Amino acid sequence: MSSLIRLNGITKRFPGVVALDNVDFQMHPGEVHALIGENGAGKSTLINIIGGSRRPDTGEFHYRGQPLRNLTPHRARMLGISPVFQEFSLIPDLDVSSNLFLGREMTGKALLRVSEMHARAQRLLDDLGFELDERSLVRDLSRAQQQMVEIAKALLQDVHLLILDEPTASLTDREAEKLFELVLALKARGVGIIYVSHRMPELRRIADRFTVLRDGRCIASGAMTDVTDMRLVELMTGRKIDLLFPRIEQKPGAQMLAVKGLSTADGRVRDVTLDVRAGEIVGIAGLVGCGKSEVGRAVYGLDAISAGELRVRGNTVAGSVPAKMLARGLCYFPSDRGAEGLAPTRAIRENASMASITEPAFSKLGMLRRGNERKLIGTVAAQLQLRPPDIERAVSLLSGGNRQKVMLMRGLARDTQIFIFDEPTVGIDVGAKVEVYELMAKLLAQGAAILLISSELPEILNLSNRVYIMREGQIVTELAKSEISETAVLNAFFNVEMAQA
Repeated sequence: MSSLIRLNGITKRFPGVVALDNVDFQMHPGEVHALIGENGAGKSTLINIIGGSRRPDTGEFHYRGQPLRNLTPHRARMLGISPVFQEFSLIPDLDVSSNLFLGREMTGKALLRVSEMHARAQRLLDDLGFELDERSLVRDLSRAQQQMVEIAKALLQDVHLLILDEPTASLTDREAEKLFELVLALKARGVGIIYVSHRMPELRRIADRFTVLRDGRCIASGAMTDVTDMRLVELMTGRKIDLLFPRIEQKPGAQMLAVKGLSTADGRVRDVTLDVRAGEIVGIAGLVGCGKSEVGRAVYGLDAISAGELRVRGNTVAGSVPAKMLARGLCYFPSDRGAEGLAPTRAIRENASMASITEPAFSKLGMLRRGNERKLIGTVAAQLQLRPPDIERAVSLLSGGNRQKVMLMRGLARDTQIFIFDEPTVGIDVGAKVEVYELMAKLLAQGAAILLISSELPEILNLSNRVYIMREGQIVTELAKSEISETAVLNAFFNVEMAQA
């Protein structure tokens, strides 16, 4: 069978790092090819080269038997190469239809054929099974819905090669099922699919072959049926990971955060009461859209509160705003690090210190103490094993896992005792997940309190000392350590009475 794409000796260098080192990659039409590796392994660089966003320094690129040179994103799409990247490229103030046709509008006699674009956009969304209104503004959509728009945009025209980068990270189980059905349907039509994911069950279900990258090099390729999950993890990390979740000794102490009767102005959270103590991890779990993320945002002051009381370390907080919560030793890490967590064009140092620049260690008499800033942020970067360790590097050049570390650096750069982690391991690899979990263990050992908001059930089950289950904006049950089980949590997701039975 002829190759759909064949890359030989692809090398790409950035200042201070070799992102890809003499990489070979090959796949055939009608094949789902899993691209696997830790964050920083070179996956993003490789799919950016295939999608035309970056050009290799050396190497050969053949597509459908023909050599490709000087590829651009526009030319790639014209050739039937459609990438769906983890970081979205949508215009928030345009509607869904306008985003789908951006740069390829339907025109006639110098006028846009708006009604035809709207009709075609809605047909495509309906065919894909995405419950979206093509006239909705993108800024009003959830992250899961924006993910659907990105996928629809990639499939608007004839596709030969589809690149999916962590496509289910923001989707519910039901939406993910639709995506898997779509992938298998495209495969049956002869479309080749590069599927980037850290979720082994997904790869087992849909992938035919795999390629593992590590430190910019191609480590192994083969059939998915010929390799175990544990072996793939070993190939990715270069080491054996015997224990994904560390053994965390939790000794709840003084109450650090208390929320009573919390409701938000938009109605997404209603009458929520919870507390978190020093030395424990408290989980909030629930289906996508249940309101769990909104609780963290409201506590930190990002979403308006209409009713309720907040107490931090025993003191009532009136009028919650981020600056006030930071001053009280509480830091929130948002789930969408691209849109809300980071300034991607700025340096790591600036991103890590931006919440601390008014602290005496960072500034004096309104003047930033640059030397102190570099020293303190460098120390935190070393603590989190940031790769590469250059704190002057732009965040946009980092992998997903290292971007997450930069966001975490912000809380470690100042005196923080209460940490709210909102989906802390979305889109990061197994090795990076272990590092995040180990960081949580260290924080607890130092007396911190952690509120963990997660859609990853294994995280909730293995890390939490107590779990609050949310449904439709309300807490429906609280589970103590001895009561936490997969069955109890899942039952509470769907039916309060069943959970209590």
